Amino acid sequence: MLTIDEVKKIAGLARIELNESELEKYRLEVSRVLEYVGELKQVDTEGLEEVSQVTGLVNVQRDDKVIVAENHDAILGQAPEIKDGYFKVKAIL
Repeated sequence: MLTIDEVKKIAGLARIELNESELEKYRLEVSRVLEYVGELKQVDTEGLEEVSQVTGLVNVQRDDKVIVAENHDAILGQAPEIKDGYFKVKAIL
């Protein structure tokens, strides 16, 4: 079980201000979390393979493809300014 001083130290490191009632509340809550983590450390995982993703999803992004529109020149012709075949716009940064 954590002490009030340990909770104060953790709160200071996290730059969180706690009043006296919050100190006691978080002392109990954080202690419970740490006890649960302690239980998880006791679980026998020998022989289990490590996994980092369990849903079976794969990369769903598509490849970039250049598609030249049939009316490319007509579209560019509507722009106020063009440079090297691209729309010319003002810098924003």
